Amino acid sequence: QVHLVESGGGLVQAGGSLRLSCAASGSFLSIDVLGWHRQAPGKQRELVAAITSGGSTNYADSVKGRFTISRDNAKNTVYLQMNSLKPEDTAVYYCAASYVGADYWGQGTQVTVSS
Repeated sequence: QVHLVESGGGLVQAGGSLRLSCAASGSFLSIDVLGWHRQAPGKQRELVAAITSGGSTNYADSVKGRFTISRDNAKNTVYLQMNSLKPEDTAVYYCAASYVGADYWGQGTQVTVSS
């Protein structure tokens, strides 16, 4: 079992920055993939960024060069640093973990970018 708790969302002006955090319980080092997804109103949930246990990362084209995913194994936490935010980044952001063939989700944190 993996329990995920996100924090760090909020309201920011376009061009600003936010850092999301996701604290994970359980065997953090054994989690295969950690990722951040987002869902805007009326849209499907989409993958924003992911990081493997080996440290490999991948990003959605829309956030490349602006967002950075990282993990701190000592703190059992994965981060999403978001810079140069745009109004279209407005969404609920969810942390997700793939562990022993199952997917786990956090409760989500709202990010709102004003123009």
